Amino acid sequence: MQTAALALVGLASLFVGFVLRLILPSLRAASWAILGVGVAVLAIAAIVDFRRVRGALASQRGRFGVGTTVRLSLFIGIILLVNAISIGMYHRFDLTSLSQFTLTSQTKEVLAKLDTPVEVVNFFSPTVSASISGYARNLLAEYRHYTDRLTVRDVDPDLNPDQARQYQVDQFGAQYGVTVFRGAAGMKQVLGPQISAEAEHAFTSALLEVTGTRQQKIYFLTGHGEAGIFADYDSARSGLRDNLFQVDTLDLLATPRIPSDAALIIVAGPRQPLVGSEQELLREYLHNAGRLFLLLNPGAPQGYRDLLAEWGLSFVDGTIIEPTSYVAPHKDTPLEPRTRNYFGLAQTYFPGAAALVPQEGLPSNISVVALVWSSPESWLAKRFASGADPVFDPKVDVKGPLAIGALVSASPPSGASGAKGMRLAVITDSDFAASSHFGSGNNGGLFLTAANWLAEGQDIISVDRKVLPVRRLILSPEEARFLFVSSIGLLPFFLLIVAGFLWWRRR
Repeated sequence: MQTAALALVGLASLFVGFVLRLILPSLRAASWAILGVGVAVLAIAAIVDFRRVRGALASQRGRFGVGTTVRLSLFIGIILLVNAISIGMYHRFDLTSLSQFTLTSQTKEVLAKLDTPVEVVNFFSPTVSASISGYARNLLAEYRHYTDRLTVRDVDPDLNPDQARQYQVDQFGAQYGVTVFRGAAGMKQVLGPQISAEAEHAFTSALLEVTGTRQQKIYFLTGHGEAGIFADYDSARSGLRDNLFQVDTLDLLATPRIPSDAALIIVAGPRQPLVGSEQELLREYLHNAGRLFLLLNPGAPQGYRDLLAEWGLSFVDGTIIEPTSYVAPHKDTPLEPRTRNYFGLAQTYFPGAAALVPQEGLPSNISVVALVWSSPESWLAKRFASGADPVFDPKVDVKGPLAIGALVSASPPSGASGAKGMRLAVITDSDFAASSHFGSGNNGGLFLTAANWLAEGQDIISVDRKVLPVRRLILSPEEARFLFVSSIGLLPFFLLIVAGFLWWRRR
């Protein structure tokens, strides 16, 4: 009877010890002591009544119980071992169509290269919207999966005003929430409205800034009817920011100089001509190893044609017609495959493109290559009317293949050590990179890869975050014909066969 009491006390001690370990992990020493007492009491009970214990274990029922206990212990042990291994070794899957819970590869690369510690402090009071504070915490938790250099903590600015002052959090930041990044190169605040509007862009840019990494800056020219970066080119702007470029606008009449931090200037679909001073600024910029990306449309202003002529390209008005490779049913929207793309990107299309013709007798230091070109069956229609079936006119039209885009590079003067050469990219259609087409085919990839080439990156850019949740179905003439025939003819024919077979079986 005394042995049974000891056994019950030992089991109770083990139970209490396990409960304390799970519920109150702070009482670690006490829980281990209680577990030790339980094991010791059970051992004493077994020694005191050793004969009965040995007899119970030797019986058939005892052997069965021991075998079951061993198997159950092995099973539980394997489960615990797998769980322990999974804490440090695991893989997470994001099955959402837009990869909305996955960081871009560029952010992952920044985190992998982070070699100095960065402190992140979230100043969120209870009045801050949970959509902001919760999103910031979840995003930072995702960041910490890729680096151990990031420390994150939360501070209530209302309860800790001294810490808020230490991190320069003002009344606006305390009211709407702010995330502060602090590193070796300084401190950067990301306000609550920025977190909800820019999210990963703002956090990764802050990381780069506080670690002393300089971001390349791209300017979009404005003031001549160009596409706006917050309207038609909003997706292009987001794509550039995803690839860690800073993006801003530039009005050469308001700021009559090219900023010194300009890694690239983009001109997207200008409708009005440049004034003389602007054209001269761009001309000097190119001659001083500048980087320019021109996205022009048929009827482009003369000033840009003059700039291209200086670098060996003639802009030819008209509309390229592709009779065999187009986005059905529009033959004036060439659909160009991988074999007609300098970067090897398949399925890029251009809704209404003009043509570029290289000039002869270029200096030896200037290189001109086609970026995208049409098929030998194509032609440049001089009198194309939308809605009409285009027909080649040998008297006025120009037979293909034709360059839709071109890359121009000029090597620096001989003996100029460390100097960069000029780079120029031209595409004769600006609509291909507008938000309505950016996420379709490889149009976004072509735009970003050309921008990266101009800024002297070497890798082909992939669009990590798909901008458009609804994508266009791009069909070549053959694919459109098959879809039409299969839906109009094949399906009814198949149903007719099945109906005939059933009628024959039942007659």
